Amino acid sequence: MTRDAHPGGAVPGAIPGILIVARHALQEALRRRVLVVVLVLTVAFGGLYAWGCSALFDDVSGFQNSSTGLDAKALAGSTIVGLAMFGGLFLGVVLATFLTAGAVRGDAESGLLQPLVVRPLGRAQYLLGRFLAAAVVSGLYVLVVYLGAVLVTGAIGHWWPEHPFASGFRLAGAAVLIAALSLLGSVFLGATANGILVLMTYGAGLLAGLLGAIGDAIPSPTLQHIASVGSWALPYEALYRDALRLLVRDVPGVAGAIVQLGPLGGSHDAGPLLVPWCVLYLVVVLAVAAWAFRRRDL
Repeated sequence: MTRDAHPGGAVPGAIPGILIVARHALQEALRRRVLVVVLVLTVAFGGLYAWGCSALFDDVSGFQNSSTGLDAKALAGSTIVGLAMFGGLFLGVVLATFLTAGAVRGDAESGLLQPLVVRPLGRAQYLLGRFLAAAVVSGLYVLVVYLGAVLVTGAIGHWWPEHPFASGFRLAGAAVLIAALSLLGSVFLGATANGILVLMTYGAGLLAGLLGAIGDAIPSPTLQHIASVGSWALPYEALYRDALRLLVRDVPGVAGAIVQLGPLGGSHDAGPLLVPWCVLYLVVVLAVAAWAFRRRDL
């Protein structure tokens, strides 16, 4: 069994040790060209989004100020930004998963982990360093993609959401929670199995949100209860739905009623306890991961 001993040599402090691991994880991602691939695909996504946004606003321009009372610009803008939120969060989740899926079992099986956690670093420092790298990269990525979509939509269609930063920070928080859950899974599972588990769990959360939207529209108390349980058990889904709520909250009239359903999961107000619960959830997940990591043989 490998222990967190530090025989001989200087032992870095907790914060420097965490930063060393985070830098190493980012360098490894660069070496494997993970971030390069992400950058190229993001540029392609941005170009496709700008093209679709331009075509959409051209198509709906003839419906402005029609007798139906439908605000076509608000409907088009909120819908396409909502789709960008879904797409950006999905890409951020994939990025967070790939950065953490093999963080413990994968590195242990390849022989990279043992020298680090024996000397000069401890297990907790290693775990927090891997989490820091994944959380910062995936959270910033989701935020940048979302704000980029907002800027493109505003420049092309002259529609701006009322609360862009509040929605963006909730999306970034959802990606950070996924990174923590993936890191926890890496203590028990290999990279492939853990990656599949995390992405399927993410899909299950989206399904719960979609069921909640259907339950609100019918209405169905059973579906609403399923969505509520899913939101608290998998709070990244609640953050996504709350971000959608802030996006469409101030859209008036018929357009507002339509976009309330949202793309792939309706908007939902989880109440003032959502953000504190997410912070507590994150702390608990990391604490469980650290506890389980200390008990594992390497």
